[in-house]
Amino acid sequence: MRCWAWAGLGPKRNAYYRRLSGGQKQRLSIALALVGNPEVAILDELTTGLDPQARRETWRLIEDIRDRGITILLVTHYMDEAERLCNRVAVIDSGRVIALDTPGGLAEREGGGSHMTFRPDKPFDDRVLTSLAEVGRVEHEGPRVVVSGTGELVSSVVRALGGAGVEAHEIQVESATLEDAFLRLVSRHREEVSTS
Repeated sequence: MRCWAWAGLGPKRNAYYRRLSGGQKQRLSIALALVGNPEVAILDELTTGLDPQARRETWRLIEDIRDRGITILLVTHYMDEAERLCNRVAVIDSGRVIALDTPGGLAEREGGGSHMTFRPDKPFDDRVLTSLAEVGRVEHEGPRVVVSGTGELVSSVVRALGGAGVEAHEIQVESATLEDAFLRLVSRHREEVSTS
């Protein structure tokens, strides 16, 4: 398949570069980077300035390239982009790699894990939950309980509460994101640098 067709630029194959949209220019840049069938492609700030539709089209193109077995080194400040496209993430601050892991691994380890909020149908002893390996913290906010932890937090909490005869209502779950992890890592690194 020709490069321009594979990049979704078939209808624009005779257009001048200046007549292409931002997303089309980006796809053309990606196609040109892959002309020589490289084993590794370095893509810097891939979707900066693109509208949401062009951004998603570019993401699909990158996923297709990745699925073909080409290693992509993606430089980005968009953590949602890194979460979706990357198998491994290196967080760099002031020219130093300060963390390296999968996006999910960094989010869980450094982003604070998951947070589950619910309203119990009756009071219970916090030890029902704090004894669980997945639970890091239990806090009460009025009639609601906030549980922070990692792993299979929700299923473990619901099971433990059920075993204690307590029903959890209005359950809400928030998982830490790569952006949460990035902010914590960079903040901690800068504190360490300033104190040393």
